[in-house]
Amino acid sequence: MLEFLIQNWYLVLAAAVSGALLLWPQLKGGGGGSSVNTAEAIRLINREKAVLVDVSEPAEFAAGHPGGARNVPFGQLEGSKDLPSNKTVPIVLVCPTGARASRAVALLRKAGHEKVLSLAGGLRAWREANLPVDKSAA
Repeated sequence: MLEFLIQNWYLVLAAAVSGALLLWPQLKGGGGGSSVNTAEAIRLINREKAVLVDVSEPAEFAAGHPGGARNVPFGQLEGSKDLPSNKTVPIVLVCPTGARASRAVALLRKAGHEKVLSLAGGLRAWREANLPVDKSAA
């Protein structure tokens, strides 16, 4: 066995590196990634009472947003009264593409919110999953 490992050190190294690369996102994100797919977002909303927050600008929000989402524009996240005061409540962030929501995750985590996730693919993924989209400003 030892002889095999010595003769094939490059295979052992490749296996170790690939294992480390697979584990890196888990270790970096504190036990999980910072984004969820639509099915996981719905599960969080239904089972853990997660709050769905759309970080789009008001005009984008009025043009279409996930049903039941609150609008807190990205630039107004810090100190917003529209976010849950209980910082243990899960928050799922969404925007048209998912890019702004991903950046907003770090802001809210820094503010002390414990479980903040972005919706992978944003509103586009929400629509593709045939989930309800509202077009009213409220």
